[in-house]
Formats: sequence, structure tokens, C-alpha cells
Amino acid sequence: MALSGPGKTVATTVGTVVLMGGLAWASVPFYSWFCKVTGFGGVPNVTEAGADHVLDQTIKIRFDASIDPDMDWTFKPVERTMEIKIGETGLAFYEAHNPTDRPIAGSAVYNVFPYEAGGYFTKIECFCFTEQVLQPGETVQMPVTFYVDPEMVDDIDAKHVNSITLSYTFYETDLPEGYAALDQAQETNLN
Repeated sequence: MALSGPGKTVATTVGTVVLMGGLAWASVPFYSWFCKVTGFGGVPNVTEAGADHVLDQTIKIRFDASIDPDMDWTFKPVERTMEIKIGETGLAFYEAHNPTDRPIAGSAVYNVFPYEAGGYFTKIECFCFTEQVLQPGETVQMPVTFYVDPEMVDDIDAKHVNSITLSYTFYETDLPEGYAALDQAQETNLN
């Protein structure tokens, strides 16, 4: 049976609302995946070792932090800026705090600005590689180890960059499977 008139309009409207809701729900993980795969949006490289040489030229690294409006944590860089030599391994910390009375899991997405430098900003270790779980009232300092690839000085678009901003945004995620049951068992034992 084919719909016509008002029934067709209602079905089209409901379909559009469902489609838009699905796209909004999937936008953050899809954008993060897309940036990691394509390097779009200044997404840094990931490696297991530092650069093979260090230049005398320095670069300023700025650290930025934000949280999704639905995330109950506080989140900030411990140090807002640092200056390192290009190729030198840097270590920075971000601080997260869970002020609530419940455990909260979170995952961070990141990008680098300006975009021309994104492909040269290389992470060795980062808290953003794994999901983080903070207990009620817990405060942690989370490290990120990185370097700026010396090849940046040979790139016509990136060689004049003298400052790079590394930005993270934390989003709340579901607690790992079995975590809620473990938390309830511990709470029962305390009572």
C-alpha cells in the first residue's frame, strides 16, 4: 500500500528526523576515524620511537583542553606551553578530575593546529590511545610523549610554522563491560 498526501509527508519527516539523529550520534567517532585515516584536520602521526635526529631550531607547543558539555570531568593541561627543539622528544601532562560520586569513563579525540603541521606532530605515547576511567573524586595526570618531525622544515607549507597547538576534547563513554558489576560488588563489600 503506497502512502499519499499527509501520510507520505509524515513518513518522510519521521524518516528525515531518524536519519539526522543517527548521523549526529555517529558524527564524533566517524570524524575521529576519518581524521586518523586521512590526516585531515591536523591529526598527528603515531610511532613507537623518537626522531632520528634533532635540529637546533625550536618550536613552541601549546596545549589545549576541553570537554563535551555532557562530560562531568574537569580537564586541563598541566603546562599550557613549552618550547622544544624540532626532533626532540617532549613530555607533557594533562590533568583530569572526576568530581562526581560515580565512576566515569572517557575517551579523548585530538587534533593539531595549524593543519600544515599535523602530519609532522608525532605521538609516541598518549592517554588518548585508550579509554580512561576515573573513580569518584579521583584526579589523575595523564602523559603525552611526542616530537615534531624534522622533515617539517623541508615542507613548503609547514616550514614557517613556529607554534603548534595540540588540542584534546574528552567525551564520556560507557564504562567497560563488567565494570558496573565489579563496582557494585566492591560497594556491597564496603557496606
